[in-house]
Amino acid sequence: MAAPSKPVSVVTGGAGFLGSHLTDRLLAEGHKVIAIDNLITGNLANIEHLAGNEDYRFVKHNVSDFIFLPEEKLDYVFHFASPASPIDYLELPIPTLKVGALGTHNTLGLAKAKGAAFLLASTSECYGDPLVHPQTEDYWGNVNPIGPRGVYDEAKRFAEAMTMAYHRYHGMDTKIVRIFNTYGPRMRLRDGRVVPAFIGEALTGQPITVFGDGSQTRSFCYVSDLIDGIFRLSQSDFHEPVNIGNPREMTIKQFAEEIQRIIGPDSEIVYKPLPVDDPKVRQPDITRARKVLGWEPKVEFEEGIMKTIEYFRGCVERGMLGERVEVTK
Repeated sequence: MAAPSKPVSVVTGGAGFLGSHLTDRLLAEGHKVIAIDNLITGNLANIEHLAGNEDYRFVKHNVSDFIFLPEEKLDYVFHFASPASPIDYLELPIPTLKVGALGTHNTLGLAKAKGAAFLLASTSECYGDPLVHPQTEDYWGNVNPIGPRGVYDEAKRFAEAMTMAYHRYHGMDTKIVRIFNTYGPRMRLRDGRVVPAFIGEALTGQPITVFGDGSQTRSFCYVSDLIDGIFRLSQSDFHEPVNIGNPREMTIKQFAEEIQRIIGPDSEIVYKPLPVDDPKVRQPDITRARKVLGWEPKVEFEEGIMKTIEYFRGCVERGMLGERVEVTK
């Protein structure tokens, strides 16, 4: 009797921070994985440990263009391709809009053609600068569609709308995860997000730069917890958006002081003006994830931040500062 075939999963953005960690989890769960990435923000260093793995294949491709895969059988399509940090999507506004719109259309089309389940990596940015706190999935958000951050916010909101349209019109098995601030190894030091920014500055003896007065809040989830929630969602029968994040809220000033305490007590904290439309609060309500998925974060902040610092310390020592490649805008 032949052994059952392994599930086959496509991960777009597969060389990125989250895409590479998701790939590792899928391989550990017995999947074959086809990773697709055009490497404008992804990094081959994130997947070099997979070289020679017979269950893994990497395809360099921009999913905003038509996707052709010869495989007859695909079981899952995970759409994680997108610039996802403020530096990236502010420098790459049009590719960000394209991958949210055209990329989502193409990956949904691929999933439909192959009869695969589809999971969209959406974002807490769908809530904008929220007027409801903490944020539940039934909150529609407070987003400036024409502001500089709108290219990312609205791309993801459109992607959610298209995903639900394919679910309702074509009867496709689709899922949507709204990802809150996540941190861990394989982030880029210079990607503009607060965790790598503060750690990188402290490790290299620079002042820790806080934008605004530091009273704005974030909720930081360690990457292994996030990936566990995403995998559980992919195996569920739930089709509405689900928040995945850690509800432990802290101010940016508190986070800067923690990094100062752990890495560089002599590091100075400096303050600069708050960027346009920067959200003042961000905290997930994870009631739905607890109820539907039986999920909640388990990694304590102290444990996760130490693992992250050690990863970045190695990057600094090797001169791997994580610049992205130049692309046509």
